[in-house]
Amino acid sequence: MKNKACFLDRDGVLNVEVDYLHETEKLVIENGVIEALKILQQHNFKLLVVTNQAGVAKGLYSIDDVEKIHAEMAKIFAEAGVKIDKFYYCPHHPDYTGKCNCRKPQPGMILQGAKEFDIDLKSSCMIGDRITDIQAGIAAGCGQNILLLSGYGKNTVKENDCTQIPIAENLLDAVKKYIVKS
Repeated sequence: MKNKACFLDRDGVLNVEVDYLHETEKLVIENGVIEALKILQQHNFKLLVVTNQAGVAKGLYSIDDVEKIHAEMAKIFAEAGVKIDKFYYCPHHPDYTGKCNCRKPQPGMILQGAKEFDIDLKSSCMIGDRITDIQAGIAAGCGQNILLLSGYGKNTVKENDCTQIPIAENLLDAVKKYIVKS
């Protein structure tokens, strides 16, 4: 039987949004995230992070910086009993490196995760705070795509027609409202 996954944007979803996060001392986990991830894990979801990291293409920080943030996040979550199965990131930006198939709204990172972890996309979800996250989830064939109001979410709702998209305050609200309804 195939696995199910929750594909998670990083900045503004798992951690508090700071433009171009690349210093571990600026990493702050959003409220309710650990509880939400524990619930997902208890319901057998693979936890796969999919994040655009254009700061690499722009020369603002390095791939090493991205990986240090991911290692620190993994450590924080592990200490709380949560395992992130894998972090995927796109270091590209079309204005600097040309087009790629991994930068959201392209579904490349989600499709790679689905392949590596034998994921049934129809029983999986994508959660993010930007319209590009939702578009990537739809393009990949995720059964559920949820927009959060944390991070850039409030601006996303102001700037886009989100009437057909499930919306939640934060990750914990999304998990309780749309994924694991008790």
